[in-house]
Amino acid sequence: MSVGFRRALIPASLLALSPVVQPQTPSDLRGFSAESARAQREWEGKFRAIPDRARLREYMHRLSARPHHVGSPYQKQNAEYLRDLFAAWGWEARIDEYFVLFPTPKTRRLELLGPNRYVAKLEEPTLAADPSSGQKSEQLPTYNAFSGDGDVTAPLVYVNYGVPADYEELEKKGISVRGAIVIARYGGSWRGIKPKVAYEHGAIGCLIYSDPRDDGYFQGDVYPKGPWRPKNGVQRGSVLDMPVAPGDPLTVGTGATMDARRIDRKDAATIMKIPVLPISYEDAQPLLAALGGPMAPESWRGALPLSYRMGPSVAQVHLALEHHWNLTPTFNVIATLKGSTAPDEWIVRGNHFDGWVNGAEDPTAGMIAELEEARALGELVKQGWRPRRTIVYAAWDAEEPALLGSTEWAEDHEAELTRKAAVYINTDGNGRGFFGAAGSHSLETFINDVARDITDPETKLSVWKRMQAAQIVNGGPVQRREARERGDLRIGALGSGSDFTPFIQHLGVASLNVGYGGEDGGGIYHSIYDTYTWFERFSDTDYAYGRALAQTVGTAVMRLANADVLPYGFTNLAETIRGYATEIKGERDRMASDVAEKNRLVEEGVYKATMDPKAPQQLPTVAPLPPFLNFAPLDNAIDSLTRAAARYERALGSAVRGSLPNSEVLTRANGMLRDTERLFTSSEGLPRRPWYRHLLYAPGYYTGYGVKTLPGVREAVEQKSWADADREVMRLAHAIENGAAHIGAIAAVLEGR
Repeated sequence: MSVGFRRALIPASLLALSPVVQPQTPSDLRGFSAESARAQREWEGKFRAIPDRARLREYMHRLSARPHHVGSPYQKQNAEYLRDLFAAWGWEARIDEYFVLFPTPKTRRLELLGPNRYVAKLEEPTLAADPSSGQKSEQLPTYNAFSGDGDVTAPLVYVNYGVPADYEELEKKGISVRGAIVIARYGGSWRGIKPKVAYEHGAIGCLIYSDPRDDGYFQGDVYPKGPWRPKNGVQRGSVLDMPVAPGDPLTVGTGATMDARRIDRKDAATIMKIPVLPISYEDAQPLLAALGGPMAPESWRGALPLSYRMGPSVAQVHLALEHHWNLTPTFNVIATLKGSTAPDEWIVRGNHFDGWVNGAEDPTAGMIAELEEARALGELVKQGWRPRRTIVYAAWDAEEPALLGSTEWAEDHEAELTRKAAVYINTDGNGRGFFGAAGSHSLETFINDVARDITDPETKLSVWKRMQAAQIVNGGPVQRREARERGDLRIGALGSGSDFTPFIQHLGVASLNVGYGGEDGGGIYHSIYDTYTWFERFSDTDYAYGRALAQTVGTAVMRLANADVLPYGFTNLAETIRGYATEIKGERDRMASDVAEKNRLVEEGVYKATMDPKAPQQLPTVAPLPPFLNFAPLDNAIDSLTRAAARYERALGSAVRGSLPNSEVLTRANGMLRDTERLFTSSEGLPRRPWYRHLLYAPGYYTGYGVKTLPGVREAVEQKSWADADREVMRLAHAIENGAAHIGAIAAVLEGR
């Protein structure tokens, strides 16, 4: 997963330096005294001069030279290469090994039966223009990790993106997928949601294809002429039920060490129950052409030259999958610079280095930036710089199958991370374009300040200003107004899909996920064509944004490591939570309005007249209105948090503007700040998925990567579980009240009380 923004053409007038567009950069640094800030800025200037584009290209060429999936020989070589680089730069470096379940294909067969028989190729061809695409003996076949095994024959039904709303549309047409194989196109949700929802509706198999409208010639020239997915390109990927729990499915909640206790595979809740296979749009076309039934809605139609029908097909489809289910070693590279005065406060930064195949853009483009950060920080140490706090750099293995490396390491080190980890910063690949950030809103002001100090390689303005201009051009009315008037640009909330997940969602460590993108679109994601050759032709071709990423994250790490007071801020957090609560109230009111309108139409006899006469008829009845929910405890808790945040800002300002509190007071305040994010978690976890503990952010149960904010309350409302909604409101309000009290207590410490 990578952070990115839609490509935008930004008028020159918006890029002009103007006080209307960009607030004046503050003269001091958040959490630093004036004296500390002067020294910090000097070191930051030295740091940002060090990252080198030629070295970035060298790392890219080395790491992506061969396929390096989990358990492959080249992946182990890369782990040792990374460890040795960190060590050469003065870091304490080691490899932490875990043993995870990693299925690989044994049998794959897909065919359309009947008079128009078609046997799917299930292979990506070598391209003469890209030598790396020909490394066949080392490439993983096209498959979905953690698919179920199965040999099934059934009619085919087209389900669009395969999300719950699509099944509602099928139901309106009287089409059932029970006992059928479904075919869904990539997009609209994370891939693992598609077979999950299909299984819940009774399907016995699932195919996922890349439609050229979303990911092929409809977007532009295909590879190798252009960057988009060719007709035989296939998106590999995991379909483990990660919204329930990521990581090794046999050791959920426990690090997968060699001697860890493992459950039987048949009892693993997150392994998909039906066979799932990704295919190219060339292989999908004959299958889609065999569908009968009604025409699909216009929004369901892709760009293949055929009539998109919903099905079912008259001809049967045969799908046979079998996997090797092996325990596979993984190699996390962990490098440490020990803090000088607060060694037990950790700033953790990571990017994964395993790929589905050669993985140049995903993930190597992010990993090479991390390497240049590490080299630059090592150079500063040689010049006399010392981090106040311990810095931990991680290169994660086995992210692609299900966040295996980071999750197992975080679970294995849970007690230590709970005591020590203050912030986790993640990247996952990188591209050319706009800066983007998502994460804990207690870090929103901090990362805005960092972005103001990084020069954009293209415009030579700050990456903050370029991001602001993009939001003014592309945003809706509210976003445009806020981009002009609000002091900080809003950052997104984190769902899942990368290695920040175990840190923020499970352990409650304040986290950020950052990167550049939006001007390097392409269709090589998780295919054999994500190579050094593709990257050099179509992505960050001169590595300017790789250098910018290294400058951005390295600057953030340095500030976090050396701030006198950890640079959290809670005003934006309180404002953001209030906005989320307002959204949920509006959703409940919208649902009530919809039910009331439907009831009116039922009573007037209009609704029955609009029903599809060909669909199974069920007489409409008047439905009960959604009950009112008591949001008062939540509103009161948010008010408490708002007041505590304001008090904390005053206390922080006084502490850093005057004489800093003594070291004992700073140590106490920083320890309390480190623990603040954890107060917004619950040891009980979320309903149906206790591994996820954060009450403010979680991946949606039916969205996968996509975030659900205030997830316990929001999903209960969306699913019309009103008793659960009342309970979740109270649980969330209690956590926010505790957080407010804790922040008030930190303010009191800084005030000298």
